[in-house]
Amino acid sequence: MKIEIRNGRVIDPKHGIDRKASLYIAAGKVAAVGEAPGGWHANRVLDAAGLVVCPGLIDSSARLREPGFEYKATLESEVAAAVAGGVTSLACPPDTDPPLDEPGLVQMLKHRARSLNQAHVYPIGALTVGLKGDTITEMGELTEAGCIAFSQADAALADTQVLLRALQYAATFGYRVWLRPQDVHLARGGVAHDGEVATRLGLPAIPAFAETIALDAIFELVRATGVHVHLARLSTHDGVARMRAAKKAGLPVTCDVAIHHVHLCDVDIGWFNAHCHLVPPLRGTRDRAALRAGLVDGTVDIICSDHTPVDDDAKQLPFAEAEPGATALELLLPLTLQWAKEEKLPLSAALDRITAAPARVLGLDAGHLAPGADADVCVFDPDLHWVVAPSALRSQGKNTPFLGLELSGKVRYTLVGGQVVHEG
Repeated sequence: MKIEIRNGRVIDPKHGIDRKASLYIAAGKVAAVGEAPGGWHANRVLDAAGLVVCPGLIDSSARLREPGFEYKATLESEVAAAVAGGVTSLACPPDTDPPLDEPGLVQMLKHRARSLNQAHVYPIGALTVGLKGDTITEMGELTEAGCIAFSQADAALADTQVLLRALQYAATFGYRVWLRPQDVHLARGGVAHDGEVATRLGLPAIPAFAETIALDAIFELVRATGVHVHLARLSTHDGVARMRAAKKAGLPVTCDVAIHHVHLCDVDIGWFNAHCHLVPPLRGTRDRAALRAGLVDGTVDIICSDHTPVDDDAKQLPFAEAEPGATALELLLPLTLQWAKEEKLPLSAALDRITAAPARVLGLDAGHLAPGADADVCVFDPDLHWVVAPSALRSQGKNTPFLGLELSGKVRYTLVGGQVVHEG
């Protein structure tokens, strides 16, 4: 199958491409950018005039809810949501039921995802058995089964001796470890940022230093072991400052921020809006400004959706009792475009945070359009306005703080392995 994506604005942040050109795809690979290969005859031509052609988006944190939570979402619904949002590769955390701590579970998930023939799914394995924080998993077997990294997701790991042993093991074999920095004891029972809003609403709070204390401990363990650690979903001003210092000191660390925290703060909770009950909690305006600045200067490496579909019954509860999380696979692109516009960043720089940068962190040969690369491509209209409504979302989860908001940026075509898997 030969496809020509004609006359679009081709943007490939990794290779510094940003120009009007045609993209040529053959046998599932990128054949050329700009000038057609010799003897070229396309089976299909996609008119991309006025559209942006970029690498398929890569999402470093998307819960697909399988196995175990199919009443919240299914692999079919969430992979469909991914490609509708231009996401062609995604990493899924291990907090399924049962957790991804056995090779058979990982292989089953990989097989199910391949059978759908849509987005690439990369499981992140459980760091400890059952995510209980007591015994480290068989990382070697899980890696052979398809895991690309290891994490506790949002489960507590209070025993630093266990964490040290896990990091030492990972360092020995070159495995990547993903940790969400939060002191389990300081955060226990909290649902909102420790500030004026939580005080006014009477919500149990999580102090900002629950993040920084955890970061300090992780950085010391990284120094001791030399392992590469990715810090998931930073949320505080001081957390960004510590990450900046750690990178300047040469520690092998990277980090991400969830797209919700780029745009929202604790004020958006309003009068107990459960759609704003997130993990980590929405922080103050100073924290949000620091996250945005960290993305601009490169301290924060990537933006993720932190996609967490939740069923309606679990959200239609008092704020403190509602299940945390928000759907975001289909909002990752337009919300990233909005952030870039507000920060007056070039479009290429914005797309880097959701294509080439996450590919580097995940260790994938993806997120670029070099000849010979897999033809995972997103074609979108940057100026098309649409309103976030339940009917507009493919995800089974309709839980998002952005309901009713008008956004710019709509995916027209998504290609995975040279096949058109979404047309909008």
